[in-house]
Amino acid sequence: MTAPRPRKTYGEESVDRQLSQLLSSLGDDRNDDIVRSMVITALDMDAADVDRLELKIASQSLVEMLNAWRVFSPWDDRPKVSIFGSARTKADQPDYQLTSSFAEAMSSRGWMTITGAGPGIMEAGIEGAGRENAFGVNIVLPFEQDAIDAIAGDEKLATFRYFFTRKLTFMKETDAFALVPGGFGTLDETFELLTLVQTGKSYPVPIVLLDHEGSSYWSSLRQFIDTELGGAGMISAADTSLYLHTHDVNEAVDYICSFYSCYHSIRFVRGQLIVRLRRALSESALESLNDEFADLVADGRIKETQPTKAEISDEDHLEMPRLALRFDNRSFARLVAMIRRINELDGADEENTSGLVHDFGPHPDEAASAD
Repeated sequence: MTAPRPRKTYGEESVDRQLSQLLSSLGDDRNDDIVRSMVITALDMDAADVDRLELKIASQSLVEMLNAWRVFSPWDDRPKVSIFGSARTKADQPDYQLTSSFAEAMSSRGWMTITGAGPGIMEAGIEGAGRENAFGVNIVLPFEQDAIDAIAGDEKLATFRYFFTRKLTFMKETDAFALVPGGFGTLDETFELLTLVQTGKSYPVPIVLLDHEGSSYWSSLRQFIDTELGGAGMISAADTSLYLHTHDVNEAVDYICSFYSCYHSIRFVRGQLIVRLRRALSESALESLNDEFADLVADGRIKETQPTKAEISDEDHLEMPRLALRFDNRSFARLVAMIRRINELDGADEENTSGLVHDFGPHPDEAASAD
């Protein structure tokens, strides 16, 4: 069973002809096929007599996604870390100060910070990073809709009506996550993030659970995960390696930055997982990788490769060395472990986080696209 896919033609000659004329009159035709499908979907919704409220949701969602793109695209070449945590944490509490120090340390390494633009931990993240290095992703709530003064009016502030478009933006624009103690919203974001990475619906990212020395917040949750989820076989042992729990700002920063010391990004092309690297691995390092992660490979071995035809067509980081493997499409936690091992085997201290790929997850056409 497959998910529904956009249609390429409306099916009425006069409508399809008018669409072609409209698109050709707009100049740049690189993405005409996708824009055409979007317009056809909107026409299909009208023809299906979709409820007016449903149409409003679809329309508002596209507007919010467009606005988010406009906010983030000028800084697309800068790495970004999202910080989640309680809006109720006060400035004199240890987790507030820890978050501010973390954001400041990440900023000193060239990273920008994304928060929910509210008070508490969010304000600490903006304060530590500095307004010039901070994004706000604000949500309009019945009891509050304005961003805090520290980010209000900034060009790096995006406001959302819907949680799902806001969450999509967090995931799509972020290269790492720091999770600080918070309420239902923080736990919702924590488990959704872990689920997306565990199931491969998001690309691998470094995740840090950060709290102050003496806090039992994350250790209590980890115990629940280990005992109730792991003990009952609801998750695998490898899934608990998707995150690092620490009280130390420097350890958190090093953990995040080291994730991209050699690894750059992944892409799926016709059943192959392509792993892009900043530097080629030695023959002995590649042999070690095959020995340690043979369980990830459905068939064959992990090997060096050249850019695929799909990547060449998209001009997708063609200058980078690549590895290819027939991934089993299940062991995503082990894939994160393999990325960390690639960085260790590379052995370089050089930190380079420029040009990271921001994407929510593998496109449904990737597995079937021509290479």
